Amino acid sequence: MTNPDIVIIGSGIGGATIASGLAGSGASILMLERGEKLPATPETRDTRAIFVNGHYRPKEMWREAGGAAFNPGNYYYVGGNSKFYGAVLIRYRKEDFSAMEHFGGVSPAWPFSYEEFEPWYSKAEQLFRVRGTLGEDPTEPFHSIPYAFKPVPDEAPIARARAELKGLGLHPASLPLGVDIDTWLKDGKTGWDAFPNTGQGKIDAQSGPLTAALTDTNVRLETGAYVEYLEASADGKTIAAVHYRQNGSQKKVSPKLVILSAGAVNSAVTLLRSPNGKGGGKGLANSSDQVGRNFMNHNSSAMLAIDPRRRNTSVYQKTLMLNDYYLSDGKGGKPLGNVQLLGKIDGNMLRANVKLAPKFALDFMAGHAVDWYLMCEDLPDPESRIMVDGKDIVMQWRRSNMQSLEGLTKVMRENFRACGYPIILSRPFDKRTPSHQCGTVKMGNDPATSPLDPFCRAFDHRNLFVVDAGFLPNSAAVNPALSIAAQALRVADHIRKTDLAA
Repeated sequence: MTNPDIVIIGSGIGGATIASGLAGSGASILMLERGEKLPATPETRDTRAIFVNGHYRPKEMWREAGGAAFNPGNYYYVGGNSKFYGAVLIRYRKEDFSAMEHFGGVSPAWPFSYEEFEPWYSKAEQLFRVRGTLGEDPTEPFHSIPYAFKPVPDEAPIARARAELKGLGLHPASLPLGVDIDTWLKDGKTGWDAFPNTGQGKIDAQSGPLTAALTDTNVRLETGAYVEYLEASADGKTIAAVHYRQNGSQKKVSPKLVILSAGAVNSAVTLLRSPNGKGGGKGLANSSDQVGRNFMNHNSSAMLAIDPRRRNTSVYQKTLMLNDYYLSDGKGGKPLGNVQLLGKIDGNMLRANVKLAPKFALDFMAGHAVDWYLMCEDLPDPESRIMVDGKDIVMQWRRSNMQSLEGLTKVMRENFRACGYPIILSRPFDKRTPSHQCGTVKMGNDPATSPLDPFCRAFDHRNLFVVDAGFLPNSAAVNPALSIAAQALRVADHIRKTDLAA
């Protein structure tokens, strides 16, 4: 096998987007993906198969620090977790790039400003064909380029919910979404949130940037390729080889550049499992001892606003957000977080969490509920971390800033009651849903405290980049996908100029 110029490990948002940014550069690029392409089968729109039977969940188990095992919510397919994501492609707010004080402590600043990053947000929005509108959300930062597509339309019950929130003096706004709603609904009358995308209705890592990248014949995708470890050069300054297992065979490839984009948990695990030749068990890119540390996963809850007198006939529902409590608690206090709609739930989805309730009761509840997602920032903590113990992945998640989630839950309960919903139910998400995992291989300016520089290049190995949610220095309180994609495009541009320049 001829060694490629670049190996990209993982085909999720980070890996696929950086591949699209490097396509056409003349470099030979090999992408290694441990999963396979997601097939179109009857289960793709079957809520019982997805949410009750866990048809798509991985077979692996992780452990909590202390020993309890659990089945994580990571997905291993071409396109990664984005195959199941809610397609919310929202920018961090400008204030998220600076240090911000929260109830639970201080959220750290990025190593560069929103203004420097803004053009890459615009490029990522174009790449993912984001549907949205400006002027509705008072926290919306400056956009140099408006959205190219109009927002996904509200269904009638959601238009009513928007009007109800406006009636309270709030500022509900259209969610920026990577969804072609007409194409999505042709394959089934369901929402897309947490449903697998096997067509073109949802613009995910595969249907968007990876498809674009693979039009370059120099870009090649290998599936079923599980990367076991990276091998450092004799002097430790570069990555000499990538070792992976495919179809029962051990394989090795020695590229000029390695881009690790396996997701915040698995990128950290790959580095921690890689021998460093110096003993100590710290793995690679880890002279700072920060790899695996600062694990963040949004503090979040599902909230059902139920009116038994009114049916919610929405099919997809997920078109609305509320950021009135994003920068403060609404009374001049510290930030709370973001509120957005979930995809429309049904009785089977509720069954996944309420095992003993009768089906007719769950169906009635789902049919009369407007379903919301409350999301608050989880602050970085070096002791909140991902570790490895032999073959086991160990998660020690130390939640922070829970006062914000409590405050957001309280104020939204009051708001929905004021809108006329007499029954409000809420339930926090737990470690089985690490879909917004981030922060385990953070970027920064100081190699003593950060594994990566501001272009996601490892300080310890000049030919290694880590481009996925692991680089995020803070979690903010919005979905991370667009920020990962924007940084991937920025890093690709940097590599073109510094590593691939003639």
